[in-house]
Amino acid sequence: MRRNVKASWIGVALALGIALAPDVARADASAWAFAGAGALAWKEGTAALAPRVAFNFDYGVGTSPDGSFIIGGLARLTPVIDEGADLSLLARFATHGFQAGKVGVAVDVGGYQRLWGTYSRGVAGGLTLGLPLGFSIGVQGLYGTGDALAFGAFAGIDFLRLTVYRQSMLDAWPNPYPAHQTPAATASFGTSPRFF
Repeated sequence: MRRNVKASWIGVALALGIALAPDVARADASAWAFAGAGALAWKEGTAALAPRVAFNFDYGVGTSPDGSFIIGGLARLTPVIDEGADLSLLARFATHGFQAGKVGVAVDVGGYQRLWGTYSRGVAGGLTLGLPLGFSIGVQGLYGTGDALAFGAFAGIDFLRLTVYRQSMLDAWPNPYPAHQTPAATASFGTSPRFF
């Protein structure tokens, strides 16, 4: 019993020492707030594909925007005109260029729940091309129970990539409070590697 108490105190002391050790820390995180619209084809059961207009709203957070790759989580609401809304929870894998407002790609994969019509849940995913100034175009789809199927294309703007994460067009439109650092040059290696 006495040995366990001593080991506990040593563990507490080590944890405090690591937690209180001085070091440079950055707590920047990536975030997304996208709104867009597009065309969607969907069906349930044996019905034929029906074209519809749909909206898309994404909200999420991820790892540091300074990295070459960013991993995060995303909630997506897809209201389908004259039908209802699908809710998706997705993992996002994005390049630095996507987050910095230049040119890059993001891949989303996860699950969805249909909030209208016949009960359905299943897998959902998408591929998004991020363009300068937060503009995005992409394709997405889902497949689930009840033979639910939907796929479509969307275009819109990510308001956070347009403002706080933007690292493009800085000469014409400065970003006074960027949420992440621009690549710093070093004497022997040049700028840090980036993808897109």
